[in-house]
Amino acid sequence: MLDLVVRSDRVVTPHGVGAYDVAIQGDRIVAVAAPGTLTGDVGRTVDATGKIVVPGGIDPHTHCYWPVPFPGTPGSLSAGPEQVSRAALFGGTTTLIDFAAWETGESLQQTIERRDQDWKGKCYADYAFHVMLIGAPPPEVLDQIPETIQAGFPSFKMFTTDITPSRRGRRVLYGHIWEVLQRLAKAGGIGAIHAEDDDIVMYLYEKLTREGRTGFENMAEVHNTLSEDLSFRRIIRLAELVGAALYMVHVSAASGVQAVQEARSRGVPIYGETLHQYANHTSEDYKLPNGQMYHTYPSIKGAEDQRALWAGMADGTISTVATDEVCTTLAVKTQGNKIDDTTGGNTGVEPRMGIVYTQGVVKRGFSLERFVNLTSANAARILGLYPQKGAIAPGSDADIAIVDPSVTKTLRKEDLHESDYSPWEGWEIAGWPTMTIQHGKVVVEDGQLTADPSDGRRLRRAVAESVLRSPAV
Repeated sequence: MLDLVVRSDRVVTPHGVGAYDVAIQGDRIVAVAAPGTLTGDVGRTVDATGKIVVPGGIDPHTHCYWPVPFPGTPGSLSAGPEQVSRAALFGGTTTLIDFAAWETGESLQQTIERRDQDWKGKCYADYAFHVMLIGAPPPEVLDQIPETIQAGFPSFKMFTTDITPSRRGRRVLYGHIWEVLQRLAKAGGIGAIHAEDDDIVMYLYEKLTREGRTGFENMAEVHNTLSEDLSFRRIIRLAELVGAALYMVHVSAASGVQAVQEARSRGVPIYGETLHQYANHTSEDYKLPNGQMYHTYPSIKGAEDQRALWAGMADGTISTVATDEVCTTLAVKTQGNKIDDTTGGNTGVEPRMGIVYTQGVVKRGFSLERFVNLTSANAARILGLYPQKGAIAPGSDADIAIVDPSVTKTLRKEDLHESDYSPWEGWEIAGWPTMTIQHGKVVVEDGQLTADPSDGRRLRRAVAESVLRSPAV
């Protein structure tokens, strides 16, 4: 007996879009068959004719329970996985990849175990961790990289900048990055790099402060396109010489897109991630009321950069669309108003798939396959979850989003499930996930959630050799 069959005239599979019946037994897809060819008893049939059946979304860049300085509240954190993953399911996203940040004195195993305490039993969605290295990791920690990769944590994030003068200690010097990349290349890992030129960024903080131009609306001048150009090219050259693979997090500028494109043309295994706010907002939005709500680090840029990001998504230079999710209240998000104290990150995990569908497929003519690649499949491929995730295929997890292209609405914060504000307030939507299936169960239907925060599973990952050798996606 089959537990569930999902039927549609537009099912997006790894082999193309077609009319299929998707058969689910337990938590797995067991068959993708021509309509009407499945026989036997079925517990429930979902007729999604006229709607689009896609793999559940994967957000490859979130920050739950993340330190967010708030005056008078030491140790304050962003919202936890329970709140964020709940919103994710409402938006068709079924997997989140967050960060386990190493702290001095810890082993990498201790880092992961500590971070898992923030998530275990508290997440509606499935989840995984990138390991984040900061400062100067000692030799004994570097020696733990191969066993950490073997344990299912193959992606290591590093910063080439401290981001702001008040956040000293994040930056990993290039010598240390060089050493880490060598370990990753030998053990089957991938570097996840936040690349900005620290010299340029810190000089501009000093310069704008000296000139009295410290308002956050000047953020794009500090975290600028030159910084992205210089830092991307330096880290790419380093990885190219080492033979390491790179996942460039939140590409924000045309210069970053061009650097990734040129490296990929040389066969460098490099993959670009952008954020839906970079692709849809510009630095002019900083001038709007509560303009801080649009900010994340690096800054949003100009209209030319926005066009380059969409072009990069269209031609495959940009592989994934993430959120850099840092879910806070409006009071926390707008507490700072200077270039050195503005809260980064965004609330955007719920509208991500709807925004990318509307702006990519409806407005710009992206194929449904491209939409799936950007929101799910490529993240799974690059970061070691494919085909368990990111595919509607026999043997894959039965995580599915059903997008209704007939849904047109104006987004309102009251209709979303993340926070008391949304940077997407007032955005027009043409297509929205109306049903979410996770582990073979319908968990969102008719605006109701029936999942439990203990349902989420921590995932093991292993990056395919093809992804590590050359640009595979």
